[in-house]
Amino acid sequence: MVRSRYGQIGLLLAAAVAVQLATRAAGMEYLLTQLTMAAYYTLVAVGLSLVMGYAGQISLGHAGFFAIGGYTSAVLTTLDLGAARGHPLVSALSRAHLVAPRADLYGGEILSVEPWAAFACALLLTLAVAFAIGVPVLKLKGHYLAMATLGFGTIVYSVILGTQRFGAADGVSGVPPFQLLPGLAVHGKASARVANFYVAWGLVAACMLVLLNLIRSRVGRALRAIHGAEDAARAMGVDAARYKLRTFILSALLAATGGVFLAHYNGGIGPSEATVLKSIRYLAVVAVGGMGSLWGTLTMSAVLSFLSLRGSFGTYDDAVFGLILIGVMLFSPDGLLRLDLPPAVRGALRRLRPPPPEVRP
Repeated sequence: MVRSRYGQIGLLLAAAVAVQLATRAAGMEYLLTQLTMAAYYTLVAVGLSLVMGYAGQISLGHAGFFAIGGYTSAVLTTLDLGAARGHPLVSALSRAHLVAPRADLYGGEILSVEPWAAFACALLLTLAVAFAIGVPVLKLKGHYLAMATLGFGTIVYSVILGTQRFGAADGVSGVPPFQLLPGLAVHGKASARVANFYVAWGLVAACMLVLLNLIRSRVGRALRAIHGAEDAARAMGVDAARYKLRTFILSALLAATGGVFLAHYNGGIGPSEATVLKSIRYLAVVAVGGMGSLWGTLTMSAVLSFLSLRGSFGTYDDAVFGLILIGVMLFSPDGLLRLDLPPAVRGALRRLRPPPPEVRP
């Protein structure tokens, strides 16, 4: 087993190369489209795994952060500022190369925000929202915290669905490519399918390296102490509130990053990305991978997201994720990759068995 974090990241990148070469050899490179999208969903899952597995918090609102990132970038890069071209602010942004003219879907010219600037705005907005939500909400515990984050996710979905500027039920379309480097842009055209696959999984690898460094640092030890016994950690001088808030914000930023890149890759984003069911999917993926197991979460997210995007579950997509969550809680609460079948079956039977009657003296 590779214990070095850099060796583990190297294996991840080698696995990505192997998958790409295998799809090319089999003449099935079209599968890279779903694998690329699965990478962006995986960013949300590994961030949620950090919150749940290390900080000991339950969040049912991460689909909201994903949508905030995606919609912010989508709206800013499709907003036509041409009518305000003479405004001092727009002129200043143009001189700073933060806005630039580009062709729209119909061949006309619009003046819109550059994707890099929109990405920065998306992260700043997500940081502000996560901070505003996290300060009061993270004081709660257990199902109270879950209900509070569920309420946040519901609010985000309702705002998106009821706002015409966000496209309401149709979402935002016509999102331009995200130019990362000269000759390298995030978009869904078949000609750049391989390049986008490596961009997506390279981004996942970079984020994983940050998280692995984090959990092996003093911060990671503090988070494990908080998860194990928060009161004892506080007594030893650990600022639990600060660590939980920063972890929550980092997780939200990862989700927003995934939303931004997916919006540019698909050329649009819809309100389905902000539903409560999406948040429950991320929760199910973390449970299947094992709370506190970043690599388990990454593996299960890649597999389940790919199968879902390929339509393998048909119309029962949400039901399958629900059944997976129930099954994992019954048979392998530590995650599917840690499943030891006979003890798991016995443990599930004990959980299903009704409690013995109370004996009164």
